[in-house]
Amino acid sequence: RYEHDVVIRFNVSTNAHEAALRKAIDQMLLDVWDFTGNYTDIRIESRRIRPLMGILPPSLQHNHTILIPDLARAVAATYPSDTPAHSFTQSLSKDRGITPANDIPSPKKRGVDDIFFHDYQPLSVIYTWMKLLDSMFRGRGLVRMISIGKSYEGRDIPALRVGAPTSEAGIHKDTILITGGIHSREWISVSTVNYVAWSFIRSIDEDPMIVKILEHFDIVFIPVLNPDGYEYTWEVDRLWRKSRQRTKMQYCPGFDLNHAFGYRWDAVQHQSEPCSESYGGDQPFQAVEAAQLANWAKNETEQNGVKFVAYLDLHSYSQQVLYPYAYSCVVHPPNIENLKEVAMNLAKHMRLSNGEVYTTTSACEGAVASEPLANDIQDMQRVRVEAGGGSAMDYIFHEFGARYSYQIKLRDTGSYGFLLPSEYIIPTGEEVHQAMKYLGDYLLGNNGHE
Repeated sequence: RYEHDVVIRFNVSTNAHEAALRKAIDQMLLDVWDFTGNYTDIRIESRRIRPLMGILPPSLQHNHTILIPDLARAVAATYPSDTPAHSFTQSLSKDRGITPANDIPSPKKRGVDDIFFHDYQPLSVIYTWMKLLDSMFRGRGLVRMISIGKSYEGRDIPALRVGAPTSEAGIHKDTILITGGIHSREWISVSTVNYVAWSFIRSIDEDPMIVKILEHFDIVFIPVLNPDGYEYTWEVDRLWRKSRQRTKMQYCPGFDLNHAFGYRWDAVQHQSEPCSESYGGDQPFQAVEAAQLANWAKNETEQNGVKFVAYLDLHSYSQQVLYPYAYSCVVHPPNIENLKEVAMNLAKHMRLSNGEVYTTTSACEGAVASEPLANDIQDMQRVRVEAGGGSAMDYIFHEFGARYSYQIKLRDTGSYGFLLPSEYIIPTGEEVHQAMKYLGDYLLGNNGHE
């Protein structure tokens, strides 16, 4: 599989470029890997490159580069294996002038030597690991494994609720929610949620700041919101993105969960083609897993008195910290200045961890060409490679009042894309660990309220 595929980056600098690419993507049902205001990455079979170039303007035909020339080899290298795959990632890193993560002397790795984070892990191992943490720390009241529901294929969607026990029965602390694995091929998001959960749990006796955060907040970690898709990436297709739910088109299963939530679901050129990688359904919450998360959160707030104060939705790739809204570039949240301030500081603390630069912008602005149309005052005039409506971030922010909601796109910036080698799991996890410590410290100052 993928032996004839490559990943191409098109440099996008104008709205006309974005419009031309969007038309070609829709027409050829191409797999978009990443998109920012500056570039769009596309996976394509080599034999389809010439037809693609034939429908693009000359300015784009000569304005692209090959990011990953041997996709099949890169895919094979991400599965747990022995020396050959490891040697491949090492040599590829050095060929591109990238220092492999395990060659970087990093005193900030905090001595983590858990074999669980040396490789990406399949679903069964993740579930077993979560149960182990529950059994090890539940007695102290620190960790509780919970379920937020079932997937379309009947798999459990587990979470870890982490926080210091309260002295008063029935008192519910404000809650920070962290999700990963909405898009099943983004393995680094899954490993990072697990890493941050583990790093907070193991630091409860040694880091005063984490002690303080967990005394005031519960943190709910959901590493794999899309377990059916994640399992499919291990068993069948490493680059599968969507869920595995049946659609109205028999041979095109799956929903893009990040376009399946109910807030502004139909905003801006919503993708209605089931074979598209960004298909969010024909109505809000048609995707089972999106509905399960929404129902769980609603029950937490209405029945258990929980207040969500922050939400981090982890993805890959492009190293960006994105804030609401995703659905609109002209409508801004009432606390936009606070969102920007916290986003910049999240990026700062991630950079201070390992030196990696993360940019910040709104989720909408991060997905459109930098040059707007003349007299551009309506979102419908802004061309996007992918629609912005129905995102998890916008939904949790708006419906549950999680005032500090972000989508963080993790490493890297395209050298590996979704196929980030496993030696980057710990450095990436450490970046988000430091960002989480900052966020908790910030929330302690105002408890997440304006």
